[in-house]
Amino acid sequence: MIRNLIFDFGGVLVDWNLRHLYSSYFRTSEEMELFLQQVPIDQWNATFDSGYPFHEGITELCRKFPEYDEPIRMFQEQWEKTIKGPIPGMSELLGRAKTNGYKLYGLTNWSNETFPIARNKYPLFELFDGIVVSGVENICKPDLRIYRLLLDRYQISVQESLFIDDNLSNVDAARKLGISAIHFQGYDLFIKELKKFQIEL
Repeated sequence: MIRNLIFDFGGVLVDWNLRHLYSSYFRTSEEMELFLQQVPIDQWNATFDSGYPFHEGITELCRKFPEYDEPIRMFQEQWEKTIKGPIPGMSELLGRAKTNGYKLYGLTNWSNETFPIARNKYPLFELFDGIVVSGVENICKPDLRIYRLLLDRYQISVQESLFIDDNLSNVDAARKLGISAIHFQGYDLFIKELKKFQIEL
C-alpha cells in the first residue's frame, strides 16, 4: 500500500520555465529563442542545481557572451520570474493527500540559493514532511545516491512509496531502486495514473 508520495517540484508542482522570465524582455519570441539557443542558461542551471555558486556561473556566462550581459544577469537578479505559479490543481491535490493521511516528500533538482525564494513564496511547500534539495546535497537526479539519501534520511519504505517527476530519466532511476513511479504529464493524466495505484484524490 502506498503511504508516501515523493514529488519533484519544477514542472510538477510549480510552472518553471526560462521563457516566463524572458518573454517580457525580448521584443519577439524569435529573439528570445535565439538567445536561449546561443546562451546555454538551461545547461548552466543544471550546474546551479548541483550546488555551483550562482554568482560565479553568471559571471562566467557574461564573459563568454558579453553581448547578452543584461539578460544573463537577469537570470540571477529576477530569478523568481521564471516561476509562473503553481501547476493548476496541484496545490489542492497536496492538501487532499495530506488530509487523507499520506506523507509528502520532495526530491528536487534545485539550486540551494534559489529554492528558499520559492519555498517562502508558495505555501504548498509547507505541506511537506521532508524535502531533499540537490543544490544542498551536491547530487542531482537521476543519480541514485540522492534517492537513497531521501529514503535513509526520512526512513521511507520503498514498497510504500510513489515517486512523481516530469523527467523520464528521473522516473526510471526511481524504478531501478524499486520505487513505484509516475511520469508526470499534466494534472488530468496524473489523476488517472494515481488510480492505478488505488489512490483517489
